[in-house]
Amino acid sequence: MNNDSKPSVSLQRIIDKMTVAGEVHYIEKGTEILREGQYVTVVPLVRKGLVKVFTRYEDRELLLYYIRPDESCIMSFAAGNNREPSQVYAVTEEDSELLLIPVTAIHALSHEHPFVNTFFFQQYKERYAELLDTIHHVLFSKMDVRLYKHLKEKVALKRENPLNMSHQQIANELGTVREVVSRIMKKLEGEGLVKQVGNAIEVL
Repeated sequence: MNNDSKPSVSLQRIIDKMTVAGEVHYIEKGTEILREGQYVTVVPLVRKGLVKVFTRYEDRELLLYYIRPDESCIMSFAAGNNREPSQVYAVTEEDSELLLIPVTAIHALSHEHPFVNTFFFQQYKERYAELLDTIHHVLFSKMDVRLYKHLKEKVALKRENPLNMSHQQIANELGTVREVVSRIMKKLEGEGLVKQVGNAIEVL
């Protein structure tokens, strides 16, 4: 969705309906709002800020996708709808304003207002495309290509450059180890694609 413009009329109708049914919460950066194995009772709609959704295996993590303003977590929706425990984690990437809608309220809204179903189907489509893109890059792209692409997307999402993030944070999001990231960062810096600025990374 285009975050530089106001929500469309149909999207605004959905947000209005959900706002009546949910509660607004202001959540600080780095807060875990969903963990693996947790049963979902509320589904978040991001009003401001950014949330990252990832999976974890032993000591490795892999970023799956981001939830931007006017978007919802489709994995939370699926888990809540099926009364199943979550298979993912979700953490606020920056200070965020979230609308938390009870799963029961979403069920009622979807029956009363078909455009609510359309909204979640669209979310499925967008997240599915992003997951396929992630899988494609994990399987077929070299790590230097993945890392540089990840940094560029991060700059676009957060609208800040340089990025205040460590090599370990990058490694966590790409499902690798810090040593690999540090080695590739030196390579990218030598190619003039990035620049280390203190503890931050400038994407050139």
